[in-house]
Amino acid sequence: MNRKTKELILKALIYLAGAISVAILLSIVGFIFKNGIKLINLNYLISGNNSVTQYVLIDSNGETYVKPSNLSENSMFVEKYGIAISNSSEKETSFIVDYIDKNSPFIKAKNTSDVPYGVKAKDEIKKINKTNTKDISLDEAVKLLNSEDSLKLRLTRPGGGIYPMLISTLMLIGLSLLIAVPIGVFAAIYLVEYSKEGRFLRIIRFATESLSGIPSIVYGLFGMIFFVKLLGFGQSMVSGSLTLSIILLPTIIRTTEESLKTVPPSYKEGSFALGANRLQTLWKVIVPNALSGILVSIILSIGRIVGESAALLFTAGTFAKIPNGFFDSGASLTVRAYMEVKEYANIEMACGIGIILLIIVFGLNLITKFIVGMSNKNI
Repeated sequence: MNRKTKELILKALIYLAGAISVAILLSIVGFIFKNGIKLINLNYLISGNNSVTQYVLIDSNGETYVKPSNLSENSMFVEKYGIAISNSSEKETSFIVDYIDKNSPFIKAKNTSDVPYGVKAKDEIKKINKTNTKDISLDEAVKLLNSEDSLKLRLTRPGGGIYPMLISTLMLIGLSLLIAVPIGVFAAIYLVEYSKEGRFLRIIRFATESLSGIPSIVYGLFGMIFFVKLLGFGQSMVSGSLTLSIILLPTIIRTTEESLKTVPPSYKEGSFALGANRLQTLWKVIVPNALSGILVSIILSIGRIVGESAALLFTAGTFAKIPNGFFDSGASLTVRAYMEVKEYANIEMACGIGIILLIIVFGLNLITKFIVGMSNKNI
């Protein structure tokens, strides 16, 4: 086999490996978008995950509304209130609100505490005045609604949103970075600027390298035993953030350390020549010139927090609710995606969360590339 043939085979293998990698990536992204894209809208981002039931009060405004032409065949129109309803797919019959006229009094509904609670599309009507919807047909429900001047409805607003998980994830990001970044940056500064070769330095480097190779589930077990049980923090944002901080330390230390090493020695020498002491040189010359690398380590850490699930299952909690504080529990986006598949086999919801995670990671990668590019231009 001659040299040219070997080069052609090697080139073909390189292209094949690249094509397989791209195909796998596109398959994963395509699967996630195919199953979850229909969930992505503003309501998905700002609504809660769990359904909410309220009694609402509605008075007719005396108008008669015209049936829109684009209603589905399964929907029936209520002329008196300007809404369209259809049967739900549940065994216990309820009626789904499919359409609401922009002038309908349903939009100005209030709950029993006199707080505005406008009816929205996809809300479920469970009771009309004193009549349970499971006892009547869709035709009877429309006739009943058209015959009443005042309504008291038991209304269930379905969940399915990710707002509580977004809040929990942001809280975990903020608190984890607040703990890990100072420790990681100061540790890197010590390793580069103050440490001397010896046993203690070797122990620090060994510990850092070992921490980066430990599986996340081990961190989670440690966090559960130490932060949740021993320190008594329980499953909370604090326990989750402290556990994540340990996970982030290797990334922050190593990235910051490499960034500090790239600062030209002439900068330090020039600072000393001008009369600056070691501390002044560090904070006014070395750290500012290594700032881009430190920012990259922070962005990489955010990506790690967003994608982490195993460590948070045991420390932060799995319930989709907005935490009342840092000592309250809550589920992150990745944890909730896991629970949706495990507990409810809800692939659609998990893929919807996956799309949000992909967008966040893609955005973080773009920011990282921008910072690195700007840093390279300044060199």
